[in-house]
Amino acid sequence: MLNDRTPLNVFERGSVTNVRYRDAVLQPYVRLFRGACDPEFILIDDNARQHRDLLVDEFLPSEDILRMD
Repeated sequence: MLNDRTPLNVFERGSVTNVRYRDAVLQPYVRLFRGACDPEFILIDDNARQHRDLLVDEFLPSEDILRMD
């Protein structure tokens, strides 16, 4: 991230759900990073089920975040 690394995001208990992914990763990190970057910022994820959930699919455009197909 901007020629550096972000801290590893460790979830203390339970699985990473779509809600946890949005609340603990997308909102605090990706949304702010998107604002600090070029308008052509594109999010690249690994197609995990939580990353492709309807909740995330709706959140990303609402924050003007483009995702690589």
